[in-house]
Amino acid sequence: MKLKVLFGALALVGVTALAIAATDPVLMKINNKEVKLSEFEYLYKKNLEQQVNKESIDEYVNRFVNYKLKVAEAERLGYDTLPRIKDEIDGYKNDMLAPFLTDTELQEQLVREAYERMKTDVNVSHIMLSRGRTPAENKRQIAMMDSIRNCILNGEDFTELVMKYSIDRSKENNKGEYGFISSGVFPYDFEKAVYDTPLGELSKPFLTDYGVHMVRVNGYRPNDGQVEVAHILRLFPKSSGLTESDKLAVKAKIDSIYNCILNGEDFGELAKSYSQDIKTAREGGKLSPFGRNYMVKSFEDVAFSLPDGKISEPVETPYGYHIIKKIAHKPLGSLEDCRESIEKKISNDQRSMMPIESKCDQIMKEQNYKKTDGLKDYLLKELKAHGGFDSTFVTDVLAKSNYTIFTYGKGIKAPMSLLAPTINPKTKLANDDLAAAVLDGSVDRVARQEIVKYYSDNIVDLNPDYRNLLNEYRDGTLLFEVMTREVWNKAKNDNAALTQRFEANRSKYNWNEPHFKGVMICAKNDSIMREAIAMYETIKAEPEDTITTALNKKFGRNIKMVRMVTKQGDNDMVDYIAFNGKHVESTYQGYPVFRILFGKMLSQPEEMTDVKGIVASDYQDALEEEWVAGLHKRYKVNIDKKVLNQLKKKYK
Repeated sequence: MKLKVLFGALALVGVTALAIAATDPVLMKINNKEVKLSEFEYLYKKNLEQQVNKESIDEYVNRFVNYKLKVAEAERLGYDTLPRIKDEIDGYKNDMLAPFLTDTELQEQLVREAYERMKTDVNVSHIMLSRGRTPAENKRQIAMMDSIRNCILNGEDFTELVMKYSIDRSKENNKGEYGFISSGVFPYDFEKAVYDTPLGELSKPFLTDYGVHMVRVNGYRPNDGQVEVAHILRLFPKSSGLTESDKLAVKAKIDSIYNCILNGEDFGELAKSYSQDIKTAREGGKLSPFGRNYMVKSFEDVAFSLPDGKISEPVETPYGYHIIKKIAHKPLGSLEDCRESIEKKISNDQRSMMPIESKCDQIMKEQNYKKTDGLKDYLLKELKAHGGFDSTFVTDVLAKSNYTIFTYGKGIKAPMSLLAPTINPKTKLANDDLAAAVLDGSVDRVARQEIVKYYSDNIVDLNPDYRNLLNEYRDGTLLFEVMTREVWNKAKNDNAALTQRFEANRSKYNWNEPHFKGVMICAKNDSIMREAIAMYETIKAEPEDTITTALNKKFGRNIKMVRMVTKQGDNDMVDYIAFNGKHVESTYQGYPVFRILFGKMLSQPEEMTDVKGIVASDYQDALEEEWVAGLHKRYKVNIDKKVLNQLKKKYK
């Protein structure tokens, strides 16, 4: 239940709005507990979205007050302190916090960006220089790449410069020509540079974890989607000196398999027997669907060019010879079709942190983060007074200092002691100026951690959306608990009261058509059914409960006893057996053999149990009405009419 509520509720995050932007006034007090206008409006808007006939605010106020009275009663009875309830609410709090620490708009932008890129493959050329060991070295490498770029722009040959400067080992085969690449194959920072570079132009030099790069965009083509194929593979021998005779031996074997296919033998069975791709052989050679740039080019080209259902001649790749069977071609799906795989890729690369970092920046701004002016000068002064940076400066100066390094929130001051746990006291810093710069540069990072923690700890007070979702879940959990105990279970289990209600209102529960009342027996097979019926014949004079208990004890799960009171049209099997309906070729909950054990036709219910569901529902309504009336007497309700009227004007 918790996850359904969570995912349904999260769809509303960012949609709700405060009725009054600057303030969130108290709309009502129930048992002296405040209900803010934002909470009422959030639930009212959600209620409107779920209704065909729109409910006025006055109508909703009455239902809302009754809802809050029931929650107040649950609190009075201590249901909010039950360990089971507390654990459920705490679990929801944790589940719900993550989306509020994520920039969901940016997250969606990244998904849509990835999908748009998936529609097009880009033909690129590439030059790569080594990455530096320090920021200064990286700066020099980027400058070097910029010089190469200027040479190309001034007319020098791209390929010659690739062969002279690029450290990409693949240049010996491709001379820097990567050909077409697809979105989602390369690291995001590389992909971004490729897709952001206009056709025919060179990118600016850019840094990745692998080196310094520059790409040239040569052309585009539409995404070919994915193909599903099966293959039979015969591997080349694993040796440093693969000879032509080795290849011919493998070719002879694959040719013999191919001839078997031409003679009508089953591809899947041949794959199981002869393919040396162990992972796929057992599945008849089937590979998972793949797109462009996921397989070696010679294999990929054949896989995409084959018509569906056709089988290729033997194809050579660096691994050996393949026979490829094209099963199906799947064009690129819709955004929603691709969303799950896109989100999975995003969660596993550098994009995963971008929405979190963006949200942290928003929180810092919302919480009025301000770094102390002149902090670097103050740190330099302290370093000189101490005699320079060392481990004792961290433990005796930083860790004990209350000097304010930044402020946030409503004037909260952060002491310098927060820096101490984040600084390695053994760090070697050449001079006081460098030490002051390093310490000063750590403040933003420390502030981010401190302020996001403060926001998380106080999110109920700081974020109305979170507060409203949490209140809804908490109150809903308490409401379910109190209704179960105070109304539903009482009505369901009080057979004496239900019988009394039925007898006093028989005409209310009359049927408009006859019903069959009896017990159906279902069995795993005919022999069990015959044995069960034979046993029934010997004990059928016993009470009904005795009969069903005895049969269940004897046959266990080999039979199923089904008590029923049903009219024609409610159950195909009962229609066939009791109402002379058409024969049904089916099973009942996994039992293929069934028949009526005993029963009779009734024109009207003869006892309360024949209509217990309806009687219990009526009794629940009566109990709830009486219970709510008592709650109105027990708890005081005050509604601020001025605030309510403001809201009414908004929804006229």
